[in-house]
Amino acid sequence: MTTRPGTTLSSRALNRATLARQLLLDRAGLAVHDAVAHLGGVQAQEPQEPFVGLWSRLRGFDPAVLSGLLVDRRLVRTTLMRRTIHLVTADDALAWRSRHDEMLRRRMLGVYRQELAGVDLDELAAAGRELMADGQPRTQAEVGRALGERWPGPGPRVLGEAVVATLVPMAQLPPRGMWRVGAGVRNQTLAAWLGREIDPPAAAGTDPVGEQLVRRYLAAYGPAASADLRAWCGLSGLPAAIAAVRPELVAFRDDRGRELLDLPDAPRPDPDTPAPVRFLPAFDNAILGFDDRSRIVDDAHRGISVAGERAVLVDGRVAATWIVADRVVVVTPLRRFTRADRVAVAEEGRLVASFLSDGEHDRVRVVASMR
Repeated sequence: MTTRPGTTLSSRALNRATLARQLLLDRAGLAVHDAVAHLGGVQAQEPQEPFVGLWSRLRGFDPAVLSGLLVDRRLVRTTLMRRTIHLVTADDALAWRSRHDEMLRRRMLGVYRQELAGVDLDELAAAGRELMADGQPRTQAEVGRALGERWPGPGPRVLGEAVVATLVPMAQLPPRGMWRVGAGVRNQTLAAWLGREIDPPAAAGTDPVGEQLVRRYLAAYGPAASADLRAWCGLSGLPAAIAAVRPELVAFRDDRGRELLDLPDAPRPDPDTPAPVRFLPAFDNAILGFDDRSRIVDDAHRGISVAGERAVLVDGRVAATWIVADRVVVVTPLRRFTRADRVAVAEEGRLVASFLSDGEHDRVRVVASMR
């Protein structure tokens, strides 16, 4: 669909564009690695959730391939956007990490400023790197206890989290994050695990990573406002990067009058394009990756993904939540379902159940709709 720059895009038009970019309008034939790269990473603090998210987006998705990419170190679990665990490509982890350092420290201090008062964070980071220099994987608790001998005040839990989740770039090692494997978190430095050094910060006055993040975000989430970009990555210092790439972009408006930027040739489907039912995992960035989430979820249900609830999209919008209880996929509508809605949700739910049970069953139950 050709949309003239300057046009006001309805919520439905933004919805269909988002679904297309997020690979939720049609399942894509991309390789798993390429899909994770296109999406700019997948939020992954719940280790099994990325499998559902990628199954909903890719044709013929094989969870063993994702597990293999973790073992082969082509994908990595690490703290990045919004100071949350993300599954990203090794290349993106190394290229993006330095650009996120300041944000990670700021958000960490927003939680532990009082506990870390009087602690020189650069000294703590250096001690953390020295500790991990032997290449031995460690849990966060082990890191905290080792450093607590030098800094007894904050306590091992705070020290461990400060180092592992913020001050020293770390990778969460397999088998954490592998299909159907329950494993605790063992950490190694990102550089040691991937066998390559992290890209250094850019020269003063330049922001090549910020400019790349603008382009990559719009490719997977646009059209979007600068506030949406900030909500996705957590970075506040992107106005210069946006200004630098603006000549490459086109601009629209939303119903609120906000300016929305986009890549000129990115897909913007007709708003009447049918949208299939899709089951999203907890913390899916299709919902979390915006400041204004009204394109995909009603304000009344805005917080469901933050709360870790899994969502079902009907006609492209969050219309239900779902869980697995006693090996049955149970769908609870958030609005009244038509008969056609119930049939479509049950059909996709059976496919989800079959995927999650490795084909053993396809049991699904759709709870009676809200009146």
